[in-house]
Amino acid sequence: MDYYQRPQAGTLLNRLDEPVRWIHIVAGPRRVGKTTLVRQVLNELPAQRRLYVSADQTEGMAGSPTSAFAALATTAFAATGEKADAAWLIRQWQEARLQASRASMPFVLAIDEVQKIPRWSDTVKGLWDADRAAGLPMHVILLGSSPLLVQDGLTESLMGRFEPIRMGHWSYEEMHTAFGLSLDEYLYFGGYPEPIATGLYREESRWRTFVTDSLIEPSISKDIFDLERVDRQSLLKQLFWLGCNYAGQILALDNIAQNLREKNEGSEAHTGTVAKYLDLLGKAGLVAGLQKYSGSMLRQRTSSPKLLALNNALMAVASGYDFAAARADRSFRGRLVENAVGAHLYNSGGPSMLTYWRKGKLEIDFVLARGRLVTAIEVKSGKGGRSMPGLAAFAAAYPGSKRLVVGEGGIPLVEFLSEPAEHWLTMQ
Repeated sequence: MDYYQRPQAGTLLNRLDEPVRWIHIVAGPRRVGKTTLVRQVLNELPAQRRLYVSADQTEGMAGSPTSAFAALATTAFAATGEKADAAWLIRQWQEARLQASRASMPFVLAIDEVQKIPRWSDTVKGLWDADRAAGLPMHVILLGSSPLLVQDGLTESLMGRFEPIRMGHWSYEEMHTAFGLSLDEYLYFGGYPEPIATGLYREESRWRTFVTDSLIEPSISKDIFDLERVDRQSLLKQLFWLGCNYAGQILALDNIAQNLREKNEGSEAHTGTVAKYLDLLGKAGLVAGLQKYSGSMLRQRTSSPKLLALNNALMAVASGYDFAAARADRSFRGRLVENAVGAHLYNSGGPSMLTYWRKGKLEIDFVLARGRLVTAIEVKSGKGGRSMPGLAAFAAAYPGSKRLVVGEGGIPLVEFLSEPAEHWLTMQ
């Protein structure tokens, strides 16, 4: 397919048609198409109504997807080549103000990789507040390569001034519609569009190198280490690979800590460090630690996490399996299926909605919850499969909750992966 728009494009277009109220935040993991989506949206506006600038002066257009992925040839965008600091940001904003004053309709200023600008949120706050006081009809879109930017600046200086548009990893339905990816291919190659659009995945050794060097490493070194203070960086990297290798399994924090050691010091990690680093990995769209559902937030936060790779490509690369071997190993394929279900729920619903449940030997793979709405989900990946006494026990413990089986004898996997988490939470 030469042109594909993610659903968030329609959301952003609709918001740009509304009166100027809030800053529009487009945030999500690295290489999921945030820049592409905003450029697609801007291409639908007259040239005199838009200005796109990027604070990433080192990479320029290197991160742009291929034409098979984006098809953006109708408009040229480029970084300014200047040092991206507060003064640069003010100059770009003033240029947008000048153009907005000449436009007959509301103007749109889009600033990419905004988190690379030191103290960006304070500068944006001052400029935005001045525009609101002057009644300037100018929409502002801020893009960032990690959800960490939301935590870093928006929750402080810009509180109450923004509305987010969250972009997670690509779903099976998106990868199938855009690139014709089969279910088995999605379970292994996951939801990174660029190596699929370019055909790189057909050479598996190159695909694994690309995922490791161009997706995993920058997500850790640029989206975590550059934005957060991480004193024991090697431990965080070890935790990432451990999380991918043990995806779908429940591990106690002290057990995880015992398996993480720094080469030079040889000291174990503390459980608090593990919990913090796991939280950072989740916010960067890499590996999450799901908490236990209990109806009590206090008990959730102190429970043993269930590890989840947020894109199946990460789990596949860590496993050492090639595509054929992964399909042939029924046990590993079952793990891929369960992780794909969990990652889909996490990416489409957000981390606050998703947990797991366990009581003694009884367990539920995933629990979706928001207020009084609760849905217990069991994944059944093989013929015959295992019995599921956990569903009955969960229903007894939480009357009124819904129960779903995904896979053999239940909702077909393709159907489940084609609907967002909200659908399975609110379905009758």
